[in-house]
Amino acid sequence: MIETHPFPPFLPENARILMLGSFPPQPRRWSMDFYYPNFGNDMWRIIGTIFFDDREHFIIPGAKKFDKDSIVAFCAVRGIAMYDTACEVIRLKDNASDKFLQVTKATDINALLHQLPECHAIVTTGQKATDVISEHFSCTPPAMGGFSTFNSEGRTIRLYRLPSTSRAFPLPFDKKAEAYKKMFQETGIL
Repeated sequence: MIETHPFPPFLPENARILMLGSFPPQPRRWSMDFYYPNFGNDMWRIIGTIFFDDREHFIIPGAKKFDKDSIVAFCAVRGIAMYDTACEVIRLKDNASDKFLQVTKATDINALLHQLPECHAIVTTGQKATDVISEHFSCTPPAMGGFSTFNSEGRTIRLYRLPSTSRAFPLPFDKKAEAYKKMFQETGIL
C-alpha cells in the first residue's frame, strides 16, 4: 500500500537550512503531528540540549508528548525548514526503518530550494536521505558529521550528513548532539 507524506513541507521564509529525513513513522507512533514525531526519537531532545541546555525543553511536562507549538515557533525563528526526501513510500515491513522503505515518489528538492532563497545548507538525518540528495545533485556523499558542496540555481549549498536521531542508531546521545551542534554553529544558526 502506498503511503503519502502526512505533513506539508515546513518552509519558513527566513530558512537558512533545510533538514531532510526519509519519511515519517506510522501515525500510531506519533506524539505530535510534525517532523520527528516519535517520542522515542531524540531530535527534539538534542535540539533542546544544544540551544537551551535542557534535554526536556520541548517536552510537555507530565506527558509523553513533544510541544509542537514550541517546536514550530523555534524552527520559524531560527530559520530551520523541514521535509523529507520521499513524498510517497511503500513500507516493506511494519516499521519506520529506512531499509524497509521503498520510495515510490521522491520529493522535488529543487522546488523546495526555489522556495527558500536564503537556504545554504541541506542537512540529512539518515543514510537513505543522504543517498537520495547525493544522487539527485550528483555530489559526493559527505562523511558522517561532515559536508560536501553542490550548486543549485546559482547557489553553493552544503550537504551535511548527520547521524540519525533514532535510538536504534548506535551512537551515544552526546556524540549525536555534538555533531548537530557543530553543524548549527557552521551554518550560523547557533
